[in-house]
Amino acid sequence: MRAAAIALVALMLVGRAAPVRAEGFVSPFVGYNFGGDSGCPQISNCDDKRLNAGVAIGALGSIFGFEEEFGYAKDFFGSAPNLDSSVLTVMSNLMLVPNLGPVRPYALVGLGLVKTHVSFNPGSLLTSENNNVGWDVGGGLIGFFSSHVGLRGDLRYIHSFQDLDTLGFSGNQTKLDFGRFSGALVIAF
Repeated sequence: MRAAAIALVALMLVGRAAPVRAEGFVSPFVGYNFGGDSGCPQISNCDDKRLNAGVAIGALGSIFGFEEEFGYAKDFFGSAPNLDSSVLTVMSNLMLVPNLGPVRPYALVGLGLVKTHVSFNPGSLLTSENNNVGWDVGGGLIGFFSSHVGLRGDLRYIHSFQDLDTLGFSGNQTKLDFGRFSGALVIAF
């Protein structure tokens, strides 16, 4: 009888557990690249910052989250007459984002596409485009001002798995890598 009562209480507690809910979000960002193959050798003291922009779409749970992040950097390899270059990243990231109230620190890791584009003349006769599989790792902080609106600061490192091939010339084990610092608006729903 005592075992049945304990089992009944345990069953009621398990049945009473709150369902796990994820909160969706959209987060447009603006930032700049640094280090690695970017025009800025370090995050500070750089006069040649290359602006990037994008958006992250995802869901935040009580501990874990997921985001699909799209980023674009024009003039990634620098600006010069008759040079056009860009890098597009599309990353799927798993997030560790504990719900600590209105402030949520996070760490993330993911895989995705790193697409480079380089052309050396106005007619684009010499053009190179590469689609590479890459990974990213990073983290940041989300601060909510209300239940649906907040700001996000993000620092991440992006690296491609494959060698770069520019205009048919492959660098010896040259892989694209760079860091990115960004700030974003967060709209939760």
